[in-house]
Amino acid sequence: MKTKSTPCFFFGLIITLLSGCSDSDKISLDERSIIYCSEGSPETFNPQLITSGTTIDATSHQLYDRLIAYHGEDNTISPALAKSWHMTRDGKKITFYLRKDVTFHQTDNFTPTRLLNADDVIFSFNRILETTHPYHYVSGGNYPFFQSVEFNSLVESIEKINDHTVRFNLRRSDSSFLANLATDFAVILSAEYGQQLSKLNKPHEIDTLPIGTGPFKLKEYRVGSLIRYYRHEGYWQGKAQIEQLVYDITPSKTSRLTKLLARECDVSSYPIAHQKIRDRKDLQLESMTALNIGYFGFNTKKPPFDNKLVRQAVSLAINRQALIDTVYSSEATLAKSILPESSWAFNEAIPSPEYDLAKAKALLDLAGYPDGFDMDIWAMPVQRSYNPNAVTMAKLIQADLKKLNVNVNITSYEWATFLRRLAMSEHQTFLLGWSADHPDPDNFFTPILSCSATNTGNNRTFWCNAAYDELIQKALQTTNVTKRKAYYKEAMLIVNEEMPLLPIAHSRRYQARGANIIGEILPHFGGINFYSVNKNIPLKTINGKVKATKSLPVEQSN
Repeated sequence: MKTKSTPCFFFGLIITLLSGCSDSDKISLDERSIIYCSEGSPETFNPQLITSGTTIDATSHQLYDRLIAYHGEDNTISPALAKSWHMTRDGKKITFYLRKDVTFHQTDNFTPTRLLNADDVIFSFNRILETTHPYHYVSGGNYPFFQSVEFNSLVESIEKINDHTVRFNLRRSDSSFLANLATDFAVILSAEYGQQLSKLNKPHEIDTLPIGTGPFKLKEYRVGSLIRYYRHEGYWQGKAQIEQLVYDITPSKTSRLTKLLARECDVSSYPIAHQKIRDRKDLQLESMTALNIGYFGFNTKKPPFDNKLVRQAVSLAINRQALIDTVYSSEATLAKSILPESSWAFNEAIPSPEYDLAKAKALLDLAGYPDGFDMDIWAMPVQRSYNPNAVTMAKLIQADLKKLNVNVNITSYEWATFLRRLAMSEHQTFLLGWSADHPDPDNFFTPILSCSATNTGNNRTFWCNAAYDELIQKALQTTNVTKRKAYYKEAMLIVNEEMPLLPIAHSRRYQARGANIIGEILPHFGGINFYSVNKNIPLKTINGKVKATKSLPVEQSN
């Protein structure tokens, strides 16, 4: 396509002709652009700082790369920014050999003068590890995923061997270390950009005006409205198929459906009305079996849920199958534990939580609440695959607990506020979930229930159990699968007894797209990825002119 000096802007449902833009230009640009209707705004543009799936979907695979990554149906850990690596026999030294041809984004506020090197890797991880690092406390100093897996106690140092070789020195072997480096959170930032921002006294912009090595770069962000990405022309794996990627931020599931049916979205997150979508020949409904858990959590530091008998009683009174039938439209699996049955560490011998109202009443009497009590449920405001409608679920739980004379008040907040206040321990109970960042079972044990995760607010139950922590640490310190399974079984039995949370469902993740959108977007775990996605538009000629439809403004990139 021939580049024009005047951008083409597309407004409304019909692409209109503006000065300097021909019909052929418009169709060509439309074919190179995808609009994704997203369920919420990102909290930040740096995945190191959060564990929110909405933020990960918006940022991680679009803007950044990691040293290593998962590839293929068997989820093999494969080279990424590191072309290879070597681990010593004792598992305490891992050396990464970096690619020499990786470029960072060039944007309106930054022009890189060099390629990726060891300094960038050290800058990215030392920011997390060292409290004296100039960027450690920028944006708050919290790195919840890394803190929950005790990254700073595991990594003793990171050393630069040469410009393209970096060595991680560990204090002990850890069977999940490589898996954690392949997660959506372990992104590589630009040390040169950090140095520039420090000189300009604008260090916070490293997280709000991001620079990465990923397939797209940030062009524009309107809070609560849209994110516009342009293609990174110098991407080391080859440039993306599409020229522009626009996130249309649409929290309302009904509004997303309306936009999808009107073809104002090319792809839509967490769609409703599945059959209506299936009935449309110009749309596709796809789903992916996801490694996730939707759960009802208790703040174990707040009365009356500091009493495990109360937690057990409330859990027994909740009809989880009714939640599956209503909230998930029976398109989810009733959870037997926090660990999905597809995990190699799942154990059939672990008893599934019961529904037993009589036993629940007896336990509540024993706990000293024969007449019930008042409580709050915090219901998350956005759709996620692990819970497509938390408010509806809260209402069903409210009705169940009424049978125990427990009066439930349902509360919700805007997504970022909801997560922030949960981390501050302001809640009594909450509906949330967890989507795995990698397939190692530790990802279900350490980040959401460990003592270390309470320090970051990522463990929203604030439950800390020394015996549980000891078991998951033992599981990490061996590569023997049989031993690891035994440790995880014991850990799950402790969770069943202590009941810091009630597992509800393992669900499929759904996404809707136009039939002309080609390529894989949904992963089994982690955030979505538009790098390999393309678009075919059947051309329609009306009165000799080519026509196409689009709802958001789509600009021609420079």
